[in-house]
Amino acid sequence: MEFNKIIAITGKPGLFNVVSQTKTGIIVEALSDKKRVAILSTQNVSLLENIAIFTYDEEVPLLTVFKSISEKEEGKETISHKENGAKLTSFFSEILPDFDQERVYTSNIKKIVQWYNLLIGAGFDFSTAELSAEATEKA
Repeated sequence: MEFNKIIAITGKPGLFNVVSQTKTGIIVEALSDKKRVAILSTQNVSLLENIAIFTYDEEVPLLTVFKSISEKEEGKETISHKENGAKLTSFFSEILPDFDQERVYTSNIKKIVQWYNLLIGAGFDFSTAELSAEATEKA
């Protein structure tokens, strides 16, 4: 599983791995239950590789944040995304101390924690994951 092929789809829970392309969209496989679904090109999708978190100095790629969580948790799952906002914010400030608290909302932190746990549950290894050359140029 490659980080540059993992996407989130607006309106669908969970994360998906891009399997193939079609004329009208893409075929994806859910990380949670391995079911394959066709996604039309009109649906909004976000490559996790293209997502970054605001800090006061720069934007930090999501993979870097995931790697920090993985190091802190020694490659295991972390706290639940259902914890209260104060606990999630406190946890996130340990991971990324200078995140912009005015632009990174609790809902964003919940999503990051939920995605991290989904990836760990699917057997993703953050120690070997790297950003693609395109994402590195954008960062």
